Amino acid sequence: MKLPLVLAALLLATACRTTPDYGRPLPPGAPALIPLAPGEAHPDFGAQWSERSDLLPAVEQSIEFMKRKSAARYFPIENVSHDRAQASLERFRDLLATSPSAAEFSRALDREFQVYKSAGWNGKGGGVLFTGYCTPILDGRMQRGAAYTHPLYALPPDLVKGADGEILGRKTDSGLEPYPTRRAIEAGAILADKGLELAWLKDPLDAYIAHVNGSAFIRLENGELYRLGYAGKNGQRYTSLGEELVRAKKLKRDEVSLASIRRWARENPGEVESYLSRNDSYVFFTPIDGNPRGSLNVPVTSGRSLATDKTLFPRGSVVFVEGRVGPGSEKTEFHRFLLDQDTGGAIRTAGRADVYLGIGPDAERISGATRVEGQLYYLFLKEGAAPQP
Repeated sequence: MKLPLVLAALLLATACRTTPDYGRPLPPGAPALIPLAPGEAHPDFGAQWSERSDLLPAVEQSIEFMKRKSAARYFPIENVSHDRAQASLERFRDLLATSPSAAEFSRALDREFQVYKSAGWNGKGGGVLFTGYCTPILDGRMQRGAAYTHPLYALPPDLVKGADGEILGRKTDSGLEPYPTRRAIEAGAILADKGLELAWLKDPLDAYIAHVNGSAFIRLENGELYRLGYAGKNGQRYTSLGEELVRAKKLKRDEVSLASIRRWARENPGEVESYLSRNDSYVFFTPIDGNPRGSLNVPVTSGRSLATDKTLFPRGSVVFVEGRVGPGSEKTEFHRFLLDQDTGGAIRTAGRADVYLGIGPDAERISGATRVEGQLYYLFLKEGAAPQP
């Protein structure tokens, strides 16, 4: 007996639907940015004009980066020159600050800027998976104690970086070799008792969360916050703890969040370190003043700084994130301008990006549950176009 036509069509559509692989690398030579054709639809940029006082400080941070002599070495990328990237930021700032209305701001952007879409997970603009990161506040001590046995380390002197901060390896008497993995560092205690311990935490998962986010504020016994920022990493491959727990059927994919991972860890303390060690990547820290800085060495701004793959995308740029966030039918629209100011261990394709969501417990809770599918746009001045008054 034949299936009803409607059911057959539904099954065919389901079979033909491609599940996005957001970790898929672009084919060699494929562009990371796809220009929108004249008249092609894009999000309503004008709605963000009302949030200009919140957005402008982050724009200024990117302009500060662009004015450094060192910034020019990262360009051209995706056919965007350093001069064009800097001029785009400065003109965007001026339009945001001087446009008399949202409508005029939107018209000016359409008139003067070329909009590009990220090539996304499929290389054709198929979409981007946005996750969140933050600066957690974690209980700790400056000295090791009976309950505080998990260290956060400073950058070891035998770790060698290249001119652009890339990790070259470990310096030995016979030359460079790959820096040891997380498992080797922790199981072999190879960094212990070398004066590299910056802080001590109670919980191995807390230390791991500091690594994943790249910064942490340590709440000391007297209530003061000891601020630690990113100093470097071992250059080894990043593996997601959540993915490992799903693979081992410890968690269901649709329930993975930092809250569910913490709950699993409380219920299975004897298994925690064996799963943490599956991530070969290991992060080192440095004491900081003020707020954490991203890979541009400017402070990241809550809700306005984005981490992307800097081998693909022009750093410092104005970007626009479009997506829907929330469970099931409760999803709400998320449309806002951000600045491309950071990178991350898990952000290694055109189909992934990470939004910085701030400091403390609320930021940790929200970032740990953020998983938004959407689109990522970049805005650059049209080549040869002169700004109009």
